[in-house]
Amino acid sequence: MEHTISTNMEIERIAARLLAEDRNKEAVASRHPVPSVILKLLKQLQQALFPGYFETGCFLNRTMKYRLHSLLDEISAELSEQISLALPFSPQYQPCEPETVTRASRKLSLQFLARLPVVKEYLDTDVEAAYSGDPAAFSQSEIIISYPGIYAVMVYRLAHELHLLSVPLIPRMMTEHAHNVTGIDIHPGATIGKHFFMDHGTGIVIGETTVIGHHVKIYQGVTLGALSTSGGQKLKNVKRHPTICDRVTIYSGASILGGETVVGENAVIGGNAFVITSIPENTKVSIKTPELRYKNGSPPAQEAPDQPEDWFYRI
Repeated sequence: MEHTISTNMEIERIAARLLAEDRNKEAVASRHPVPSVILKLLKQLQQALFPGYFETGCFLNRTMKYRLHSLLDEISAELSEQISLALPFSPQYQPCEPETVTRASRKLSLQFLARLPVVKEYLDTDVEAAYSGDPAAFSQSEIIISYPGIYAVMVYRLAHELHLLSVPLIPRMMTEHAHNVTGIDIHPGATIGKHFFMDHGTGIVIGETTVIGHHVKIYQGVTLGALSTSGGQKLKNVKRHPTICDRVTIYSGASILGGETVVGENAVIGGNAFVITSIPENTKVSIKTPELRYKNGSPPAQEAPDQPEDWFYRI
């Protein structure tokens, strides 16, 4: 009995200390968007953007219009509820009455839904870019259903619209989910044009203030990042990430850093390049061929085969 009382008292003390931590006060004081509901919304939005591809059962084309109407209606109600949970985390809405937050949430939800046709327009060009740029692609349907890059950019484009509406929490929850399942990390604040293709995709990082033009192709392991984040919150709203102009190709492992760094149109950045200064348009950037060292014997006797000029860009 004494042991039970002692244990309960100790647990109470631990709980009190955990609740006393400053970082928990905001969460305790307010409810927040539910991750499982955000994931459900992403699945429903995926169905709305690619009708017929992600249905859970059989469907008829003649009923698609009514099914889509019902789906959008459900998304609107669910999203409005989640936005109402997110808005109190914004300083703008902290002093507001619940009724004001509810009205604002409904308005924001409808504004977001009104942007879905534009999101679909951009996504259709992304699918086209993936199909035309990948000789291993069997069909556009294969790309829509199975390519992680298309899923990651879809989630980003949805999150970006909420970000532009100044909805807190939810955009980052969305993109971090995509990051978790695809290995592709795109901040919802980044700006990305049409015909965007991430080949393979794993390990790509695109920072908050990155600007990417149209017809840009990026391979795995590319970082579009900041030169330094040591300034912390002082760097908020400062452009820290590069600008990538139209028709640029960036090969695997390359890092392009800095808010003043601009990669000009039609430039090609070779694999593993480290770029911290602007690159003129129509320029190819590559690193020197690394020298191989052999510790357990002599190098192979055969001569190195002839290589095409752009061999170091290829995957």
